[in-house]
Amino acid sequence: MDPTQLPALVAFARVAHHGSFTRAAAELGVSPSALSQNLRTLEARMGVRLLNRTTRRVALTEHGARFLQRVLPGLELIGAAFDDMDEAREQVSGTLRVTLPRIAVAMLLAPALGEFARAYPQLTLDLSVDDALTDLVAGGFDCGIRLGERLARDVIAVRISEEQRLAVVSSPDYFRRYPPPRTPQDLQVHNCARMRFVSSGTIYRWEFTAPQGGELEIDVNGGLISNDVDLILAWARQGLGLACLFEQQVRDDLKSGGLVRVLEDWCPPFPGFYLYYPSRAHLPLKLRVFIDFLQARLQPTTLRRKREG
Repeated sequence: MDPTQLPALVAFARVAHHGSFTRAAAELGVSPSALSQNLRTLEARMGVRLLNRTTRRVALTEHGARFLQRVLPGLELIGAAFDDMDEAREQVSGTLRVTLPRIAVAMLLAPALGEFARAYPQLTLDLSVDDALTDLVAGGFDCGIRLGERLARDVIAVRISEEQRLAVVSSPDYFRRYPPPRTPQDLQVHNCARMRFVSSGTIYRWEFTAPQGGELEIDVNGGLISNDVDLILAWARQGLGLACLFEQQVRDDLKSGGLVRVLEDWCPPFPGFYLYYPSRAHLPLKLRVFIDFLQARLQPTTLRRKREG
């Protein structure tokens, strides 16, 4: 391999990751035109097209996808070598690339960003918010955060949150006007706010587990469809209908009496959020401190819940 081609390989991997010359150029600190020329030179040298370019997006060709699959392990090894040097200096630096859903941003990362940034000022967090389950290696991510039941079996997973529960809620005023549902099937006659997943465009089917066992999904109806949790929460608070949210999102409203919960027996706990990463012999220091930080925040919360229980 010609060592002078290494910057072009890095550029190719970042363009493929972002699907954009503009975003990749911003990350690498170069102009989009210079980055585009760099990739054209690489393609000319190889004699194949690696990327399909349109005015709106950039996508891998078949040759590009195969080439990226071969290149990424080598780039990861080079990155791990730099991580080793940082660890030798006991310096947490570089960029940590994380994929996570928006619900994890609101519940886990947003409240902790300031504390983490002050603890590790030399480390850059590159957070990609995507509700779809992302391939870490193909996407160039160091780790991801997802609910436990969504994880593949070939990854290493570390718990970073308490168990979660769903809560079906609305305002006291709503239940003065309409009888509370006693079973999930009763939801068919209620006005329910529905969540649309951004990545797939599908609408979430409310999930329940019967007290005697057995799972079911309900395709509810109602006058609101949104991918924004705050709008769905406002719908419930204003007594417009029912909402199905994470218990943690409505905990304060339930304590204050602003919201009333129904179907609680049908909403048992389920595994919470996990951080996952590919199987590697060496765990980079930047990832290790991120895991330790999130787990340290979990421990006091879990202990406090047990004492309150």
